[in-house]
Amino acid sequence: MKGNITLAGNIILDNLKYIDTYPPMLQLTAITRLDKSPGGAICNVGLALAHLDPELPLRAVGWIGQDDAGDYLLSEFAKHPSMDVSYIRRSGITSFTDVMTISATGERTFFTHKGADNLLTPEDFPQDSDTAILHIGYALLLDKLDAPDEKYGTQMARALAEAQARGTLTSVDVVSENSERYRTIVPHALRYADYITINEHEAGRITGITLREGDKLYTERLPEVCRALREMGAKRWVVIHMPEVACGLDENGEYVQVSALKLPKGYIINSTGAGDAFAAGILYSIYNEYSLEDALRMANATAACSLSGAYATDGILPAKEAIKLYDTMEVQK
Repeated sequence: MKGNITLAGNIILDNLKYIDTYPPMLQLTAITRLDKSPGGAICNVGLALAHLDPELPLRAVGWIGQDDAGDYLLSEFAKHPSMDVSYIRRSGITSFTDVMTISATGERTFFTHKGADNLLTPEDFPQDSDTAILHIGYALLLDKLDAPDEKYGTQMARALAEAQARGTLTSVDVVSENSERYRTIVPHALRYADYITINEHEAGRITGITLREGDKLYTERLPEVCRALREMGAKRWVVIHMPEVACGLDENGEYVQVSALKLPKGYIINSTGAGDAFAAGILYSIYNEYSLEDALRMANATAACSLSGAYATDGILPAKEAIKLYDTMEVQK
């Protein structure tokens, strides 16, 4: 495939704060360690793609602040020469998330601040025809793109429709939240999406079909949910990922399911960004014209690599090495 992969949406600084225990309301606990890392769809997916293939042409579209956090994020992008950052604009305060992690268990609580990346509008997107794939992440977390549009339903849908008109393939990801907005906002974007990559919770919220209750996954409902998403749009691939399996519908409407890996004890270091790593594996596969079945394996391999690193993307290997690692591991039964 010719052209670049353009990644538009959230650019976030993750402030990582480690604690021994999460305190009850009005009580105190000590922060024992501080760290930081790039976060959000553009950082996590974009940097994962750069690890999979350092020669892959990438372009970032979004907003960061005129602050130290923005400088830090640009310095992280600068480590990857294949990433074009000329469409990153700056104003105000960089969006950030304080991630409170219990050191012994890895359990996390998130506090987020919607800063500069909430300024993103369709007018910020490149208007050329150099983009092979446009990926936007995340629906429901970008206020101006989630805002209404008279013709297309939402501003995000308009950005996707305009990209399709230029011959670009379009891809959408959704943030996980506890609300009813899934069924009022996301379907507009789906009408103009060629691909959607989401988890089982998001898929269930969008379609109204429950896929998981507690630890129980209703795998028999997965084909139904995939077809319901296809009816809303997602013209080429519908992809759903979860800890047990990855599945989807291909461009011919065929249902495909691949088991997730059975990772060795102690293998998982950090789960932050694993869903974005999976999405990166799908985008890499689309760009290289893989079948959906091979794409699901590539995405599972990328997510597994992500889980082995201290941060979202530092564990990700080049694509050939990631697949080689995948082939040495046992799949879940």
